[in-house]
Amino acid sequence: MAGRGSIQPDGPAYTFEAVTPHDSTNFKLCRSLYVGGAGNVVAVDNDGNAVTFTGVPAGAILPIAVKRVNSTNTTATAIVALY
Repeated sequence: MAGRGSIQPDGPAYTFEAVTPHDSTNFKLCRSLYVGGAGNVVAVDNDGNAVTFTGVPAGAILPIAVKRVNSTNTTATAIVALY
């Protein structure tokens, strides 16, 4: 089995963490987000651009690299960052 350092960007996530939406606190850049509870997700990319993903269904995986999920206007719940 490949070690953690050899994980490929298109492979499965090798670790994950719960996301607490916040308007200024960043986390490590993730490869995707899992959304457990339906709603809107305001995702911030590595360049600081915020985009609202509207009407994300429960159980969706957003294949986007983000460093933060803003609390303002995020209504989705149970968000998990996948690395």
